[in-house]
Amino acid sequence: MPLAFESKVITYLIAVILIITYNRKVYIIMENLLRTVLATPRVHIGNVRKNCDEIKSIYEKYADGADVIATPELSLTGYTCADLFENRNLIDNALRGLEDLAKYTECFPNDSAALAVGVPYEKGGEMFNCAAFIHGGKIIAIVPKTYLPNYGEFYEKRWFSAGEHDVEYVKVNDQDVPFGNNIIISLGTNDKNVKLGIEICEDAWTPVSPGRLLALNGAEIILNLSASNEVIGKEQYRHSLVGNISSTCICGYAYVSAGRYESTSDVVFSGHNLMYENGKLLGEVKPFTDEILIRDFNLTKIRHDRIANKSFADCKKSFKNRNYLIVPCRKKLTDKHDIKIKISIMPFVPSKNKAERCTAIFNMQVAGLQRRIETTKGKCVVIGISGGLDSTLALLVAAQAVKNLGLPSTTVMGITMPGFGTTKRTKNNSIRLMELLGCDIKEISIVKSTLQHFEDIGHDEGIHDITYENCQARERTQILMDMANKNGGFVVGTGDLSELALGWCTYNGDHMSMYAVNTSIPKTLVRTLVDEIGHLLDRNGFKGIDAVIEDIIDTPVSPELLPPNDDGTIAQKTEDTVGSYILHDFFLYYTLRYGMSPTEVFELCKNAVKQSDEYKFDDNEIKKWLNVFYTRFFRQQFKRNCMPDGVKVGTVSVSPRGDLRLPSEVEFEEFLV
Repeated sequence: MPLAFESKVITYLIAVILIITYNRKVYIIMENLLRTVLATPRVHIGNVRKNCDEIKSIYEKYADGADVIATPELSLTGYTCADLFENRNLIDNALRGLEDLAKYTECFPNDSAALAVGVPYEKGGEMFNCAAFIHGGKIIAIVPKTYLPNYGEFYEKRWFSAGEHDVEYVKVNDQDVPFGNNIIISLGTNDKNVKLGIEICEDAWTPVSPGRLLALNGAEIILNLSASNEVIGKEQYRHSLVGNISSTCICGYAYVSAGRYESTSDVVFSGHNLMYENGKLLGEVKPFTDEILIRDFNLTKIRHDRIANKSFADCKKSFKNRNYLIVPCRKKLTDKHDIKIKISIMPFVPSKNKAERCTAIFNMQVAGLQRRIETTKGKCVVIGISGGLDSTLALLVAAQAVKNLGLPSTTVMGITMPGFGTTKRTKNNSIRLMELLGCDIKEISIVKSTLQHFEDIGHDEGIHDITYENCQARERTQILMDMANKNGGFVVGTGDLSELALGWCTYNGDHMSMYAVNTSIPKTLVRTLVDEIGHLLDRNGFKGIDAVIEDIIDTPVSPELLPPNDDGTIAQKTEDTVGSYILHDFFLYYTLRYGMSPTEVFELCKNAVKQSDEYKFDDNEIKKWLNVFYTRFFRQQFKRNCMPDGVKVGTVSVSPRGDLRLPSEVEFEEFLV
């Protein structure tokens, strides 16, 4: 075999292996998503054949690529059939329609969506309001409604009986189909199946709902087939109800409701459909808009929070007093490449009510520092002011804290400490900011003392290495600590969550303080907070502060430890060394908040970048900086093990006294992608 040909064959084989390996990773990730479609078809009241055609049309359009398609309560007949539910023609047609839909799905591949429809079903001389779960030509289960509303505009007990707790089997299409409300459907073809439970409309409105019991007995996703009429205020109530169930049950909740083609004799239905995940709204169809809702439930998030929440586990023990039947549905979960949920590239930054959320975070920071001032009886708080984002936020927090305590603004001692890398821009901004806030301003150069230290330890000042940089950071910390001692105060730390995660701080230098107000604020949020709080203060008596803060926000992130460029601009830019804080904060959030695997974080980040109009990174950049993140995160744990006190304001913290307990010797090679 010629060498050139042999080389091509080897190259080809390597490429194939890489593709297979990569696609395996994608499958591992994407099987943790459950794509759910909520559809409110046009209903033809009492006409089962037409309703079946409407449902088939939706199924044919969305079955390829979805895992579950759900339609509203009594979608085979219409919810508003009233006394027709006692008519033999409608009863028989509904059963034939159910059988027809089951046979229809048999023509589709095994990875096509499962289908949930609402149907009246007669059993043992009683009529039940049911949800039928269908896939691959089979009716997997029939779940009756447990609680029937019989008040106000509802009088379901006129036609239906309440659902039974004990599972029985009924014959449909010559199949033995489990019937009961103690059913959990296991969807999937491997040992990582998704567990689904079903409840129907009013069930969710009860104090101890079937959905809650299903969740406590293993259901990760709850489907609610509903016919909820529209009255003033009910849209908001549905959000509150569904969001609360999803939050307290740590589950995905899909709520699909009857629409405007139901009878309007006495009430109107709007097709208000909702999906929540762990209490967070994934998406909704607003009332009267007739849209299809498609979202992906992230099972990693649900499973992580259930593992982490020990109260949920304890509650499970209290309610495991009924036998739940696990019914398999051998549907292959679909491979998903574009995630059908909104993924923000900046998960820490509020997307809604930004000013309100930022003010709340700021107030928590202020409250923490305020309490520390009261406790220590400190005569002053000492802060090193660099003209950068972190020290700006810490200074704003300190200024507000002393104001709340009725202390003079000079209680805050701001110290600017120019060194070898300090630029006129940052120095001027730091002084101007302190002037506007009325601080006690000190300027202490570290150049002379650092040069003396270089001489003492035998370091060549021309060698700009880690020693050159860290000596400056430690010299600044020494000044701050000594000034605090001299003036009867304590040092307020300025370092943020992102720096702690990456270990981007000098041990026993800027790493150390007596209270750290930014300790749970990531860099992306620091920028947003400084911007929002700056505007707020400018409107409330600190005229001119806005302009200074704008320039601080526009200044590149830098420790300013290396000499500036010839034109006096910042030469040392942090993100050139450690990578974009946009990416690192994304990695940090999904690694700590949900315990996601590196490959899942990678795929989520790629999707977030696709959805972002402003921030663009290619796959190689994401992978490179993700590996940097894991390497730095695990290697720098020793710095976090002795970090100062600081208030937690969000769901992610790296405090060893709170959320994160890790050994300093983790072997992290298997985290690299």
